[in-house]
Amino acid sequence: MATDTRRAVVDLLGRYGILLAFLLQVLIFSQLSPYFMTGENLLNVSLQASINAIIAAGMTFVILTAGIDLSVGSVVALAGIVATTVCKVDLPFPLNIGAGIAAGLLFGTLSGLGGGLFVTRFRITPFIITLALMTIWRGAAFVVTDGRPVWELPAEFASLGGGRLGGIPVPTIVMLAVYAVAHVVLTRTRFGRYVYAVGGNIEAARLAGVRPQRILLAVYAISGVLSAVSGILLASRMNSGQPNAGGMYELDAIAAVVVGGTSLQGGRGTLVGTFIGAMLIAVLRNGLNLMNVSSYLQQVIVGLVILLATMIDQAKKT
Repeated sequence: MATDTRRAVVDLLGRYGILLAFLLQVLIFSQLSPYFMTGENLLNVSLQASINAIIAAGMTFVILTAGIDLSVGSVVALAGIVATTVCKVDLPFPLNIGAGIAAGLLFGTLSGLGGGLFVTRFRITPFIITLALMTIWRGAAFVVTDGRPVWELPAEFASLGGGRLGGIPVPTIVMLAVYAVAHVVLTRTRFGRYVYAVGGNIEAARLAGVRPQRILLAVYAISGVLSAVSGILLASRMNSGQPNAGGMYELDAIAAVVVGGTSLQGGRGTLVGTFIGAMLIAVLRNGLNLMNVSSYLQQVIVGLVILLATMIDQAKKT
């Protein structure tokens, strides 16, 4: 009887724990700070969450296949540098901005495809190959720029990350659009079903007629291109291409995915959970900032939240 009760509680936490934790967190911070529930602060939270949430959406696809992508932070930096460098080419508006965005997205796509190719063709562990790409792209970002930011960008470029539509920050709108499309792809298409199948049991998926190599290539490409989207938005917000941008972003993205309930062993998880996980982390940091909690202590608290989420994930398997 006690075992059944324990399983019921764990199952309940697995299904709705992240949402309950998010709502409880909002309630607590709304009581502790009079500024938390103001419209401007909530928009600021969404803006702060957008970059990490977009990366985490791509990371969800990868982790659902039991993989990992540690290169996303470096892709953010180099995609921003590629986009800002091309934006400075002597072309009339909007061709200059369009060319810069296209170049940044192309780099992200090729990076993801390259990582996926090493995983599928050469059977290198995702952790190792994406760790190598993380180092390569970070070094390349400093080599290309000689360690200096890319400045003097067209004025219109700043509107991508700093502008608003109907009072809502553009990155927030992009984030919501990314999740809407990705959720449909993952839950309403054959490709989405194959992603879960490959993550659940790759051999069984192969025997069922799925081509795992194509699925893996696709999910790493998705991770790369969404990291590039975040890199372009971040470069626009800073109005510069920064070689040190995106530091530790891979850990933030993985944290959002894990906190959102996606299993690191693959085959189980949702984009809705990842979205709530990313917002939970953003709200946590925003609330702690309003309470003047030091950034060092914030890292400890966020780490404890990730540890708790992982423990719940493990408890669901026992």
